[in-house]
Amino acid sequence: MKGVSIAAIPYKALMRAAFLCFVAFFSGRLQANDPAHETMAEEVREEEFKVGELILDHIGDSHDWHLWGHTHLPLPIILKTPGGLEVFSSARFVGEHHHPTSYTGKYGTYAMEGKRVVALDAAGHVDDAATAAMWDISLTKNAVTIIFCCVLMCLLFISVAKGYAKRGASAPTGIASFLEPIILFVRDDIARTNIGEKHYMRFTPYLLSLFFFIWFLNIIGMIPIFPFGANVTGNIAIPLVLASITLIIVTLLAKKHYWQHIFAMPGVPKGVLIILTPIEIMGHFLRPLVLTARLFANIMAGHIVILVFICLIFIFGSASAAGGIGASIPAVLFATFVNCLEVLVGALQAYVFTLLTSIYIGTAMAEPHHDHH
Repeated sequence: MKGVSIAAIPYKALMRAAFLCFVAFFSGRLQANDPAHETMAEEVREEEFKVGELILDHIGDSHDWHLWGHTHLPLPIILKTPGGLEVFSSARFVGEHHHPTSYTGKYGTYAMEGKRVVALDAAGHVDDAATAAMWDISLTKNAVTIIFCCVLMCLLFISVAKGYAKRGASAPTGIASFLEPIILFVRDDIARTNIGEKHYMRFTPYLLSLFFFIWFLNIIGMIPIFPFGANVTGNIAIPLVLASITLIIVTLLAKKHYWQHIFAMPGVPKGVLIILTPIEIMGHFLRPLVLTARLFANIMAGHIVILVFICLIFIFGSASAAGGIGASIPAVLFATFVNCLEVLVGALQAYVFTLLTSIYIGTAMAEPHHDHH
C-alpha cells in the first residue's frame, strides 16, 4: 500500500488469523464426518422446501383445502362400501401434532395414502381387495368448486332472466349489460356461423352453458391462486368429460351426409378409401382428445408457471434471507403478470373449446350441397 512500509505490517496478527482459519476449516471437516452432524444435516435436508410436492399438491385434487401451514379446511369423505355408506370428515385422518392417522368407521378402518382413501385390515395394513370394492364419491376440492360454479351460474342467470321478464325489451342494466354482449357473441358469431341458420338455436343453450362453465371455472381457479384456487379445468378428467359430451352429441345427431363422408367419401376411388376411411373414423374419435388436451394443458401450465415464480422466493430464501428478499419482488411481479395473463387465457380457452365444439356439431348437421348446372 502506498505510504505504508513493509515493516509496519503486523505479521503476528496475520499468522494468528491464518491459524484460526486453518483450525476452523479442519474442525468443520471433522464435524462433517461426525455421525451426529450427519444426522442433523439429514434432518435439515428433510425440512427443506419441496417445490415439486407443493406444485403437485396445488394442481392435484384433494380431500381437504390447504389454507396455510398446517391449517386445512376438511371436506366430507363419502365411501360406498359393500357394508354400506360411510360418511365422515377428512379431519379424522389428522391426529395429534398433525401426524396422519387412521379412522375406524361403522364398516371398516380407513386411512389416507397420498391423496387416496384406502381400507385397512385388522393388522393396520392396506387391504387391496377392500379398497377395490369401495367407491370413493367424496366431495373433493374440485367437486366443491364445480358445485360452487354451477350454483353461481344458476343464481346469476336466473336473476338476469327475471330482470328481462320485468323490463321487457328495454335496455339491460347491471350484470345483464355485461353478459348480454357475450351471449349474443356466442349465439351469432359462434353458433349461427358454424352450425347454420336451420339448427343453430337448437344447440345455442349447450354452447352457452359450455362457454360460461369453462370460463367461470378458469376464473375461480386463477383468482386468487392462494389459498382457494382449484385447478379444475387443469385436471384432465373435467375437459375429457366435456369433450365426451360433445362426441356423444355429434355421434347421435349426425346426419347421413356426415357418415357418408366418414365411411365412403363420394368421388374417391375405392382403393384410396381403404386408407382414407380408417383415418376419417380415427379423426372422429380423436376430436374429444384434441379438445381435452388443448384446455387441460393450457390451464395446468399456467398454474405451474405461477407456482414456480412464487416458489423462487422460498428457494432463494433457504440460502439466505437477503436472497429471499431480493427474489421476492421480481417473483411477485412476474407471478402477478402471468396470473393476469392467465385470466385472459382462461376466457380464450373457453372460446376456443366452444368454437371447436360448434364446428364439430356444424359439420355433423350440415346438409348435402348439390351442384346446379
